[in-house]
Amino acid sequence: MAVEGLTRPAWAEIDLDALRFNAASIKARLGTAALCAVVKADAYGHGAISAAEAFLGGGADGLAVAIVDEGVELRQAEITAPILLLSEPPVDVMSAAIAAVLTPTLTTLEGVEAAEEAAKRIGGKIPVHVKVDTGMHRMGVDPDELVGLLKAIQAVSQLSIEGLWTHLAVADESSEESRAFTTLQLERFEEAVRVAHALGIDPPVLHVANSAGTIAVPGAMRSMVRCGLALYGELPTESVAQAAGPLGLKPAMTIKAEVTATRRLEAGARPSYGRRRALPHDGTVVTVPIGYADGFPRALFTSGQEVLIRGKRYPLAGSVTMDQIVVDVGHDEVALGDEVVLLGSQGDERITVGEWATRLGVIPYEVLCGIGPRLPRKTVGVAHKVAAKPVKRRRWGWSSPNGGAGPDGDGS
Repeated sequence: MAVEGLTRPAWAEIDLDALRFNAASIKARLGTAALCAVVKADAYGHGAISAAEAFLGGGADGLAVAIVDEGVELRQAEITAPILLLSEPPVDVMSAAIAAVLTPTLTTLEGVEAAEEAAKRIGGKIPVHVKVDTGMHRMGVDPDELVGLLKAIQAVSQLSIEGLWTHLAVADESSEESRAFTTLQLERFEEAVRVAHALGIDPPVLHVANSAGTIAVPGAMRSMVRCGLALYGELPTESVAQAAGPLGLKPAMTIKAEVTATRRLEAGARPSYGRRRALPHDGTVVTVPIGYADGFPRALFTSGQEVLIRGKRYPLAGSVTMDQIVVDVGHDEVALGDEVVLLGSQGDERITVGEWATRLGVIPYEVLCGIGPRLPRKTVGVAHKVAAKPVKRRRWGWSSPNGGAGPDGDGS
């Protein structure tokens, strides 16, 4: 387990009120559709348990994770809402997934067989979702193999096809080609739904839209949406941001530290590894205890990234090191213990995730997920603890307020 730097003055501040607001804002836009809050990758670096509770408090109907361990962590925290696995679990951990009351996605005959064996051991009728590959070509059953997979699931009395879904590859892009491909994916998904209906299968939960699809592709709405990035107050592209305007989404993460050292240097001094840049003037250089091991990449120095101190932007004075950065504050007065904001607002200034992403040549997702576990997450705002229920009342399904039948056999 990664060690948090609790004894040094550097941390990521997570605004629970912002997370809850974002969930409520998106939920209000959905009408009758369910909101699945994606909390994989430790809730995109925000802390899975506290983020999940905030989203559920804001109206999310359930959660989604990428791997079984992530779902188990939420169950151990007494979160009882439905939890969807976005990929088919490996055969050898299918039993662990079902024992934790996680809803598996199935895409292969081997997965169906593993789910059948697990369901027989655990008992109850297990809802599953089937993912169709409509063009992402990463995970999902090929449309030509869909009939065989659906028939295999139909043949297992312990399994129930609750959901059918796909994932959009370019919903966040606004070019004519990308829009055409998104339309093609939607058409392919509708054909998959028709194939299921022809077999007598009418999945109550259909879902296509990710954050970009939910906001910028009106035709992507089905009975559920899966939102990730937007719930954290960030958006993947400018075109999606324009479409999201009325939502008023609020960024939830701020990265802060404190000044731990100051020193006066003469013009021409070259601080940090590599002596990459000469100071253009006499002045003060301060040290801040955060580095690339914490998710502040070295490329932020070469690309000209700044930090905020006393509400003003200052440039880095030298290369980012593993644990520390040095900042050129010129002749301004800065003291030990002064707050430094590396991501977020201070005074009238703001450094955004998009700013980092542009300077690094990456996407916003990568910025958030790259904030290392060594930075402790400190929550602010009103904590909303979802009322814990007994284990036997954990909810399986998305298709009804009380969930479908679970391994306890009580319909919870």
